[in-house]
Amino acid sequence: MTPTDKSGWFPKLRRQARLHAGKALLLFIGFVMGASIFALRSCGAPYEHAAQVQAPEQGKETIWTCAMHPQIRQPEPGQCPICGMDLIPVHARDDQGGASDSDRVVLSERARALAKLRTAPVHRQSDPSAKLRLLGRVEPNETTLKTVTAWTDGRIDRLEVNVTGERVRAGQVVATLFSPEIFSAHQDLFVAKQQVERMQKSPQASRQAASAALDAVRERLRLLGVPDDELARMEQQQRPTRAAAIRTPFTGTVIERLATEGAYVSTGTPLYRIANLSTLWVQLDAYETDLPHLSVGQAVRFAVEALPGEEFEGEVTFIDPTLDVRLRTARVRVQVENRDGRLRPGMFAEAMVTREHRGDQGPLVVPATAPLFTGRRAIVYVEIDTDGGVAYEPRTVRLGPRLGEVYAVVAGLAEGDRVVTRGAFALDADLQIRGGASMMTAGDDREEGLWDGVIDLSPGKRKGLAPVVSSYLSVQVALADDDLARAKEAATMLADAVQRIKLEQPHAAHTVWSEIAGELRGHARHVAMADNLENARQGFEPLSKAVIQLLVRFGNPLDHPLRLAFCPMAFGNKGALWVQQSADIANAYFGASMLTCGEVRQEVAPGGFLKPPADAASGERRAAPAAGHQH
Repeated sequence: MTPTDKSGWFPKLRRQARLHAGKALLLFIGFVMGASIFALRSCGAPYEHAAQVQAPEQGKETIWTCAMHPQIRQPEPGQCPICGMDLIPVHARDDQGGASDSDRVVLSERARALAKLRTAPVHRQSDPSAKLRLLGRVEPNETTLKTVTAWTDGRIDRLEVNVTGERVRAGQVVATLFSPEIFSAHQDLFVAKQQVERMQKSPQASRQAASAALDAVRERLRLLGVPDDELARMEQQQRPTRAAAIRTPFTGTVIERLATEGAYVSTGTPLYRIANLSTLWVQLDAYETDLPHLSVGQAVRFAVEALPGEEFEGEVTFIDPTLDVRLRTARVRVQVENRDGRLRPGMFAEAMVTREHRGDQGPLVVPATAPLFTGRRAIVYVEIDTDGGVAYEPRTVRLGPRLGEVYAVVAGLAEGDRVVTRGAFALDADLQIRGGASMMTAGDDREEGLWDGVIDLSPGKRKGLAPVVSSYLSVQVALADDDLARAKEAATMLADAVQRIKLEQPHAAHTVWSEIAGELRGHARHVAMADNLENARQGFEPLSKAVIQLLVRFGNPLDHPLRLAFCPMAFGNKGALWVQQSADIANAYFGASMLTCGEVRQEVAPGGFLKPPADAASGERRAAPAAGHQH
């Protein structure tokens, strides 16, 4: 075979050369693009990574992820099961329990400017009132609904009112009907009345008999359903009538006509439905999260599309005690005056309900643009200062109802935290690409979340728990001072304080409090009956767990912050938690012998909620932060 033979090996070699050249070109283009991206990041691109891809540092628990598929997270290196790329390391959490850099986005000043990030502080609502936006519709006032019925049997000969929407006045004839029984009885009435007139000069017995006959005919007509005022008119007529008049006893507007001419009706058959539209109801739909902020007597301002630019005012008169199981809403009834008749039943209404705050302080709020919703949960990016510069980390929060342009914060943020109000999606996307704990990689909403167990009490009800926590702190301080008598006295006060508290509403609060209260009473009595410090401290450990649960579920009821402390050497190095007010460790398990042994793990602000702590009594001794553990 010659080299020029087109069917030989030379054309195949040439095609393979072209293929290899194409692959080399693609590799070169990829290299140039990668260098460009690297140069862009080096010049201050908005999203500078806090941790570049590198070998994992010693002492850190490492998770491996795929740069193209960040949802892949494995505890060891390997290849991505989707695209086959080598996994890269992501430090999920260091040995001290702190958040790693991979769960944060660190930006330089120039990068923040290019990203056009905006932040705002978490603050308390300065205005003691807030607005709830609710939607509803205008309906007739049910207390003014009346029905005009036929007062006798017969055939409808004529409808005097045959159009819905027509206004009628009390006493107006709305229909006439023919009734053979009424016609016959009316004839008998004339005969009896004439007989009475003829007997005027007859003996008394004859006059009495004629009067009795007239009264009997009148009673017969009454039994047939003739009203007294209609009976009086019938007596004044000169001859029996073939048409019985049906008059309305009510004034109002006909909203429904039920009768038709020529139809036969019986006594009590509805002919018209009438409503007085001088007062109307606005039926609003309120979600269950809005209900705690609504009450009878609240002022409401609303508008309707038919009258743009105008506002009407009403008052909440009723809140439905049950929820629509499908829509999860309850009806809120607002009564409004409508003497000029401008509002009409069936109109849609958009209402603003004034919510009066029931506590000493307004609620914590964040701008409505800050949260990223993942279903029933939300993530907020918080600005923090780190050694590497300003960083932004995602924080799971629990929000209350929307109050105009802000959301109330139930748990997850503290007053003074700065949250991202613009650019949060860009931060979340960058974190997702690097395999961090972004919104898109968060757990399913069907799983139990960080703040799902929080019970949002009103500030007044939360403060009612203050005597319990205050008595517990007295026990803690007394044991740290090795004062058994004072600890027993404070424990007795704690048990009495628990006994006085009743949390009946909401039902979830009652159920949870009943469980925690039982634990508090039992362990407080254990401390109160202890005959030495060692037995008192044995009871103090489960008592502390119950108080921690109180702070996790109901929040801090005191006006000052509290600290969750941990001593790894308590109970034979098993470790134990407790709650204290002081920022300096005051170890209640060892007293003066090791007063400063321990570390502060969490701080909870007034009204804030404690994060559920890990089980410290599992027998596994955890390493303490470098500057946190004290001896």
